[in-house]
Amino acid sequence: MTPPSLQMDDAVYERLNKLCEAGNQAVAEKRFDAAVTCFNDAWEWVPEPKKDWEASTWILTAIGDCYFRLRDLKSARPVLEYALRCPGGPGNAFVHLRLGQVLLDLGERDAAADELMHAYKGGGAELFAEDDPKYLAFLATRAQL
Repeated sequence: MTPPSLQMDDAVYERLNKLCEAGNQAVAEKRFDAAVTCFNDAWEWVPEPKKDWEASTWILTAIGDCYFRLRDLKSARPVLEYALRCPGGPGNAFVHLRLGQVLLDLGERDAAADELMHAYKGGGAELFAEDDPKYLAFLATRAQL
């Protein structure tokens, strides 16, 4: 949660929302490179300290998700890790899911198992349903589901 002393300017918030809407539209059209550009533009509008804003969590998560879909795993990882340090990031099942998937695909199996378990605890098997079944299958080798 954003500390009560922080209040985003209405014009800045409106600009963030417009950029994120454009990014979401690009995602819907499977234009992930264009979406990353929109979300990165939105990220630039987040006031400092960026880690203190809830908007940072959803913008970074969107960027990380796009990088994952583009298979740019080395770019996805730090963005998703940063999202976990922002308000609403810790415990966000989707952020843990994407980070776990990235880590598994990078060959970091132990760290991936931890993140995927956080995702499973927060969202259940349904959270994994739209993605490659290998992620849930991997988790099943590490934990009793």
